[in-house]
Amino acid sequence: MNSGIADFLGIGIPAVVAGMLLLGLMVQRELGPFAGLGPGGKWLLSGALGMGLLAFVLKIGVAVALSSHPESTVDRLTRNGLVPPAMPDDGRGFANPMPPRPRQYVWETLPGQAPEPADNPSNPAKVALGRRLFEERRLSGDGTLSCASCHDLDAQAGGDGRPTALGIAGQTGPRNVPTVWNAAFQAVLFWDGRAPSLEAQARGPILNPIEMGLASPAEAERRLAADPTYRAQFAQAFGDETIAFERIVQAIAAFERTLIAADTPYDRFVRGDAGALTPAQRRGMALFESVGCVLCHRGPNFSDASLLGGEDALRYFPATPTRYDSKYPLLVDGKPGVWRVPSLRNVALTGPWLHNGSVDRLDEVVRIMAGAQLGRSGELMTWLDADRSLDRIDRSPLGEAQVADLVAFLEALSSDRLRAKAAASARRPSRPS
Repeated sequence: MNSGIADFLGIGIPAVVAGMLLLGLMVQRELGPFAGLGPGGKWLLSGALGMGLLAFVLKIGVAVALSSHPESTVDRLTRNGLVPPAMPDDGRGFANPMPPRPRQYVWETLPGQAPEPADNPSNPAKVALGRRLFEERRLSGDGTLSCASCHDLDAQAGGDGRPTALGIAGQTGPRNVPTVWNAAFQAVLFWDGRAPSLEAQARGPILNPIEMGLASPAEAERRLAADPTYRAQFAQAFGDETIAFERIVQAIAAFERTLIAADTPYDRFVRGDAGALTPAQRRGMALFESVGCVLCHRGPNFSDASLLGGEDALRYFPATPTRYDSKYPLLVDGKPGVWRVPSLRNVALTGPWLHNGSVDRLDEVVRIMAGAQLGRSGELMTWLDADRSLDRIDRSPLGEAQVADLVAFLEALSSDRLRAKAAASARRPSRPS
């Protein structure tokens, strides 16, 4: 017998007997005569009060028993249908119809300064050198391209406005060009996440034969060393005139860490400006959380691949088959790809979208992601362990009003400064070829 129950019985039974005897004496000698009751009335009152005392003791006993065996008690209640069973996801693709309540999502603004590695501390001279190198065409094989050729900081908000990258000799790459604005907050770079830092990322395009196509790091060093002004700038930035490829990419990375755009309606709203978002944008913000977009695009940089609160940088895409797979060739060799979660900051300014740049409408991107990543394309089957049966969960596609509100919220993630620059570039007449 459980020790708690034994202790209760050892003390409780004598106490009950003593209590009932005392109660009987009180009724016979005091309460009965005071109320003018005869012998029968006295015994009836004694019995009623005794039953009340006994019921109270029984309740205490049940409480002691339940506290002594909480797990088995809940199991019995569950089998009898008095408590709904817990049904966790078994990891085989079934949805949990009663998931645990998630913790409250916290909306955050973007810091004004990006973290920097210990081996590449910034200084104004290094940033100025990096800015010049970012626009240096001599870092391409045929002298026609620079980093800025694909990352237009003004007109295209850090992208190039093309479906996929355009390299030297008119070659096209397989991937859409990500923006460099706020890239300093990302933990991994490139669509496949292969670069762990801005320094590692900057090396890639310069030496890639279908991008900038420079023959070797030594060739980059030779070309820049021939310019005395570069030797002077490297001396100011690094302390001596040595021009090394590693310093080239460090200077470019130092410049890119200054490319921060946090002047958005969203940031103003989170900082306390209640009028910064329109009603549609506020509805879209609520939907962004409730439908699950924050599962991948969380934190102040709206990316799970971020240095700021990110958890899982890569995702399968498309995770769920939809009609969009063939419409926008989303599969890679017939299978879903594994891609870095991109930041959604300035997303409204950086189309076309997705890894292959195949979608040129932001509302269509919302529909694709809702279906492919959130399962909003029909119904899901769920396994109910207790009933040994399948059940259906409605996962209807988002309505057009919901899509419009989500797009409105995504537009609120655009920098006011970059939006103004893009608008000014669009109005500027093109140069004659």
